[in-house]
Amino acid sequence: MEDNRILPLFYHVDPTDVRYQKKGNFKKAFSKHVKSGRHQSEKVKEWQAGLNKVANISGWNTNDHKTHKELVDVIGEFLRSKIVTDGIESTGDFQAFEATRKAMDKVMKALEDEEVIAVGVYGMGGVGKTTMVKHVGAHARKSGIFEHVIMGIVSQRPDYRKIQGTLADLLGLILEEETEVGRAASLSEEIKKRNKILVILDDVWERVDLSRIGIPSYKELQKCNSKVLLTTRRWNVCHVMECQEKITLNVLSKKDSWALFVRNARSFESTTFKGVAKKVARECRGLPIALIAVARALGDKELVEWKRAARALEMSQFANPDDHGEASKCIKLSYHYLKDDDYKSYFLLCCLFPEDFDIPIEELFRYAIGKGLFRDADTLEEAREKADSVAAHLKHSCLLLDADRFRRTERIRCVRMHDVVRDTAIQIAQSDDGFLVKAGRGLEDWPRQLHRGYSAVSLIRNRISKLPERLACPKLQVLLLNHIGSITRIPETFFQSPNELRVLNLSYTNISLLPQSFSFLTNLRALHLDRCEKLIDISMIGKLKKLEILSMIRNSHFPREIGGLTNLKILDITGTSVDQIPSKVISKLHNLEELYMNGSEDSYLQCRFCEWGRKVKGEGEETNAGFDEVTSLVYP
Repeated sequence: MEDNRILPLFYHVDPTDVRYQKKGNFKKAFSKHVKSGRHQSEKVKEWQAGLNKVANISGWNTNDHKTHKELVDVIGEFLRSKIVTDGIESTGDFQAFEATRKAMDKVMKALEDEEVIAVGVYGMGGVGKTTMVKHVGAHARKSGIFEHVIMGIVSQRPDYRKIQGTLADLLGLILEEETEVGRAASLSEEIKKRNKILVILDDVWERVDLSRIGIPSYKELQKCNSKVLLTTRRWNVCHVMECQEKITLNVLSKKDSWALFVRNARSFESTTFKGVAKKVARECRGLPIALIAVARALGDKELVEWKRAARALEMSQFANPDDHGEASKCIKLSYHYLKDDDYKSYFLLCCLFPEDFDIPIEELFRYAIGKGLFRDADTLEEAREKADSVAAHLKHSCLLLDADRFRRTERIRCVRMHDVVRDTAIQIAQSDDGFLVKAGRGLEDWPRQLHRGYSAVSLIRNRISKLPERLACPKLQVLLLNHIGSITRIPETFFQSPNELRVLNLSYTNISLLPQSFSFLTNLRALHLDRCEKLIDISMIGKLKKLEILSMIRNSHFPREIGGLTNLKILDITGTSVDQIPSKVISKLHNLEELYMNGSEDSYLQCRFCEWGRKVKGEGEETNAGFDEVTSLVYP
């Protein structure tokens, strides 16, 4: 064990007691060991020497800090300065075929060339560019070409703040500046201070101003032995980004396509079966994402299903001109072979989130419950198990990707959609289910093409400021307006028209009141009002008698009307700084299965309510809820 890997924390104990064991609990403990005779004296001396060694290593003593939070902050800052997260995950299951190896060899050669600062990799969507550059980055770091490898996703509509945050996190840098310009300056200075950094920019669609992100100029990067590696679908992007090396990643050969297909499907005994399978594999046109998705969808099916799939792929029209529709038609086939409607609906819900978005599985689950999925489950716990099983199946089917992230020590389970899969899912959802997806598009006006047939509308992360007087979508079940800070008012008649709305998200808006027409949302099952910090009156929610999920993260109100929501199953008030929780409200929630009042180790996301059972100031004999109201709730 190396000393520099030990970080001792002396929790309410004096380091000298640990070092010498001459007094206190350590002395008593070793005296007992000696008297008991259970351990040889040599073994006890080894323990004593070990403690002495540890106590001589610089660490932290709780007695030196006023609060635990102060101590945790000091330790966290130290670790961030010493330990840098590897920006590239393990690629242990990576398999390099001929086309991939050729491209990888060229990329590695370019990265080793001192005169080359920018390298571009281009190829069709779904050909495996991201997987390949991750593997290259991991290899380059392990071989010592680079000391740090950091990676950010650019996408069609770059979120510069998010890219800055991702790159900074991977360097162990905290960006405290409020403005994008200030954050870029800090990130740039940090990169210039380091040595041998490989910055991977994935999914670039047009020329990107690197300085806006905080990436130094190519000349400045050269001075600190650092480089940029980008991926794109277009050669022209490599050109406008002034890449000295432009490397294409081609589709797989017929031989390698078949090898990858069989690896993800099964062995084919009969000549007839093998012939049909080869015909299916050929229709995937050498695209790994298509080969894997189709192979896993058909793997356990009978010959008749394989023949039907082969005919369907042959007859498919090209849906995506840029990629000749090959990936899209294969993903559609994989979708149609999903087990049942719950699997399909869960998959399509994922396309409502912005491109390249890390989708929290818990948020996705709550949307699914609100929409009416997993109704055969008796409890939320059972429904969540089913949802986890669906997510696992979709990941195995190459339709979703793992995207777990961490907030301090808390793991947030997430999934992500490959952009090719998301584009296809939106096509399916638009044609089959009536989805309108304009998430993260920078819209400033309410979409004109909103028609009566839509069942789901996603306008997440736009700049819309004015909503129409009425929402004329009688079939609408899901409406996502979250992360639109420019919304300050909802017209009183907005929800007055007939509707089937079941899921509504107004989180991160700046509304102050809920409109009177809220009472018309008689079918609403899931309502999200997270961080609506200007909301001063939410008593209208008491009329939502069918509501099953209410999320009010970091809000400052807990209205008595919540007691009327007798069908409520999830109540999330994480981070709420309320002064009053009325008595005899929580106890009325007879169907409540999950109550979140903490949910995070981050102090700013802890419920600060400490007034259980106490009198409410200025309200006469009015008292807050006693904690026994929570403990008296009977789990179904």
